[in-house]
Amino acid sequence: MSELNDPPRDRTDESLIALRRILRATELYSRDLATASGLTPAQLRVLQILAAHGGSATPKLLAQTMGVAQATVTALVDRIVNRGMATRMRSETDRRQTNVVLTEAGQEAVKVAPDALQQRYVRAFEQLKDWEQAQLLASLERVAAMLDAGDMDAAPVLTIGEIRDSQEPD
Repeated sequence: MSELNDPPRDRTDESLIALRRILRATELYSRDLATASGLTPAQLRVLQILAAHGGSATPKLLAQTMGVAQATVTALVDRIVNRGMATRMRSETDRRQTNVVLTEAGQEAVKVAPDALQQRYVRAFEQLKDWEQAQLLASLERVAAMLDAGDMDAAPVLTIGEIRDSQEPD
């Protein structure tokens, strides 16, 4: 808020400042998470989904849950498998299918990871009245469209990088 004697800021500048604050909060959270657990927010989200599904899920389920292409999930799973936090196992019910299975290291990473930025957002968003949620959603969708980001492949994960553009081949 500006003081009474200060000249009012331009709404365009105010909107850019608000966007920058959101980007900065996302960047700082990503850094904190990387320092605490060595994971990106998207990688942590994969581990959280696995934990929520009894420690195992298909790449297709992961992609659907995160709202991203399977190619994006494949890259994320490659990274967490390389770090020993998950493994790939052939399904016992359908040999054509591969499951991603959480390891003990992955379970521990989920337990010790700092509270995800999107989880804080979800708690606050869900406290809003229905009309406030609808208004905020419409505004955010409008901002995404203004930035030509309306068709991008994006998960409900507040992160920078990692998520791929939907124009990339699967």
